[in-house]
Amino acid sequence: MQFADRKEAEDYLAAHPEVLSIELFLIDANGVPRGKLLHRNELLAIYENGRPLPSSILALTVQGEDVDDTGLVWDVADADCWSYPLPGSLTLQPWRTRPTGQVQVSMHPAQGIPAAPADPRHVLVNTIERLKADGFHPVMAVELEFYLLDQQRDVNGRPQPAQQTNGVRPVAPQVYGVHELEQVQPFLDDLYAACALQGLPVRTAISEYAPGQLELTLEHRFDALQAIDEGVRYKRLVKGVANKHGLQACFMAKPFSDQAGSGLHLHVSLADEQGNNLYASEDPQGTPLLRHSIGGMMATLFDALAIFCPHANSYRRFQTGSYAPLAKSWGVNNRTVSFRVPGGPALSRHIEHRICGADANPYLAAAALLAGIHHGITHQSDPGAAIVGNGYEQATDFLPTDWLTALQALERSTWAREALGAEFLKVFLAIKWREFRQFNAEVGEQDWRWYLTHA
Repeated sequence: MQFADRKEAEDYLAAHPEVLSIELFLIDANGVPRGKLLHRNELLAIYENGRPLPSSILALTVQGEDVDDTGLVWDVADADCWSYPLPGSLTLQPWRTRPTGQVQVSMHPAQGIPAAPADPRHVLVNTIERLKADGFHPVMAVELEFYLLDQQRDVNGRPQPAQQTNGVRPVAPQVYGVHELEQVQPFLDDLYAACALQGLPVRTAISEYAPGQLELTLEHRFDALQAIDEGVRYKRLVKGVANKHGLQACFMAKPFSDQAGSGLHLHVSLADEQGNNLYASEDPQGTPLLRHSIGGMMATLFDALAIFCPHANSYRRFQTGSYAPLAKSWGVNNRTVSFRVPGGPALSRHIEHRICGADANPYLAAAALLAGIHHGITHQSDPGAAIVGNGYEQATDFLPTDWLTALQALERSTWAREALGAEFLKVFLAIKWREFRQFNAEVGEQDWRWYLTHA
């Protein structure tokens, strides 16, 4: 695990005397940034000696509640665990009302015990290192869809798409609409400027398949860990810029029952040490290595589904004709399958993993994806024939569409325990089972609408 050098902090403080506060954050099991707001005078000490954070910071539900069954709360007296800054993460948050810095930390592998094994970034680091030990260097890119919403609900208390600059609230999908992008230009201008300031390689903006839904792509990186770090920081940035504009950036998998869900699409290829694409082939279906990679992801998909789709709402996204996949399937230039090999030149050959909702933790999703690839290479897994045409009509091996089935599959999985780490899996499952019980015990508006009168 590589941490940042003190000189990075010295240079930053010298360049930004106006910054008095710095947001320090770590990513928890649900992908939520958690941490503290520090004074600039505390920064150098963190680069020298780390910053203690309570072990329970990695034992929280998505609601921010302790989960004692993780073993990271009372069993260890909520002990301090030392975290250290990540290289290149010290930057500015231009959306704040006063000059504010930002630094991302991760648990130290030794000084961060007992919390370190539960750090999602560690899980990805370990997965990448195992691939590299066999001569495979993962190259990745992140695509995140999200809704831009008003912070105020509608008259029925429901979330609603943000008003455009012309005062109109969008009601039609208008997918690929350039007018719709123009109508959110003030937000996009600030978003691109903030990304440039933070060094995030954001590229194309797209009006997606629902009112107020957007997607911006990030450039692929030869260093997969860098790509995912940037994806995590980009998500933090989008929420911050939206808040500055009086809006809410929503990364729920399915915020509206009658509109498209939001996905986290992960693009991946494998390279050798010199950066040569090992999937490259004039054959649109790629090399045998690419097909073994897909075979491995298919073989481990059900075991990993609770990682890719970690919440109750995640499973509402899986609907026919929704651009979300429904089954174990792959194809070439086909958006109706789970694992898509995009068209393009031979040297660009790669796989697009389309399973995850935008609510997935990018570190854990990438780790499970890459572990599946490694499994496929090791076992030379055959993905079967590629789907040609409508994958929804040809689907046979359907994905589970409920949280309980996915959690049970993950809990039973020997592969997941070995690939992701038994200590991590214990913590993650404890959190998820607590959330599952709480979510299903909650009585709300849907129950009243269905049963209050006629039951």
